Amino acid sequence: MEAYKRWVRRNKDYVHSLESLANGLTWLLPERFSASEIGPEAVTAILGVITAINEHIIDTAPTQWQDSSAEPYHFPYSLCISAIKDLETLVEVTAQHYYGEDKKWNFLAVTEALKVLVRLALFWNSGYKILLHGGETPNLEKHSNLCSQQTVGGFSKPANHHGPSHLRDINGWNPWNLEGRALSALSRFGENARMVSDRVWLVRVQHPQAIMKPLSPVVERMTLSTILSEKGLRGALFVMGEVLYITRPLIYVLFIRKHGIRSWIPWFFSLAVDFIGIGVLTQVAKSIHGGKGQPFHLTVSENDELKRRKLLWALYLMRDPFFSKYTRQRLESTEKLMEPVPIVGLLTAKIVELVIGAQTRYTYMSGS
Repeated sequence: MEAYKRWVRRNKDYVHSLESLANGLTWLLPERFSASEIGPEAVTAILGVITAINEHIIDTAPTQWQDSSAEPYHFPYSLCISAIKDLETLVEVTAQHYYGEDKKWNFLAVTEALKVLVRLALFWNSGYKILLHGGETPNLEKHSNLCSQQTVGGFSKPANHHGPSHLRDINGWNPWNLEGRALSALSRFGENARMVSDRVWLVRVQHPQAIMKPLSPVVERMTLSTILSEKGLRGALFVMGEVLYITRPLIYVLFIRKHGIRSWIPWFFSLAVDFIGIGVLTQVAKSIHGGKGQPFHLTVSENDELKRRKLLWALYLMRDPFFSKYTRQRLESTEKLMEPVPIVGLLTAKIVELVIGAQTRYTYMSGS
């Protein structure tokens, strides 16, 4: 296994190319969307799991300061979520083949419940951070805090609030003179070097075993009580919005199991949960001023994640009963319109065939 890990990490570009090629070819497998054909979905699921494992191996590659033989253990939440998602389609096809269209929702409810449990555990373990791509991408970006400090050489120093009217800096050199700027820079370099030297010397004296290890800040994980006490109502709304996003697919499947896929109740209820969850998160992120508690400062990745979730609303056009009543007629009319055009007509027909086939699979249109 270690040899395979080393090979994947050394040839990650080559591995990515092979994975993309293999996953693309699976769409051309015969009888891909046949109700009785389990083989193509099994191949796709296996390739998906292998891809997830390779991505996990690459993402967990040890740094130059770590020993590759002693990699730190962390529960692979992202790998677990990706594997469940890849196997879910195979579960759906197998359950439909052996138990029928109505009974398959029992198995899909179990797989969605597993994803909810893993995502809730990841949400708690990450310190209640927004899940990126449903938890498949680790949220490692730190939140920026508004403070009046600058970091120089890895250490915090108070920001210099003196304006241009001060003709001399703290070392007595004239900053408007070329020679003064050079001497001032050398002086600051010497001070920073002395600070680093003193810090390293102190670490060597107190912890001799940590000589070859880099200094890393201790990051405390946020807890629910901390969020509620520091963020107030915004903290409670933030947690509620993310929990709604996590549990929405399970709620949708349970309503389909009760009312049927042709009913508008699951469709409207799922859409309402999505609107409320993302709306709450968006408003919490915008409410920087006013109210009790500290504001939320979302990272760039988290803001992009909210935009991605809003784009996923387009999948409601592909879910029954909306698809059967409206979208499918539009696709078929487009296919007939483009049919006389050489080559373009054939490509359009193939695309429509793939779209209609993919729509028959819940897992392809679930957005979860």
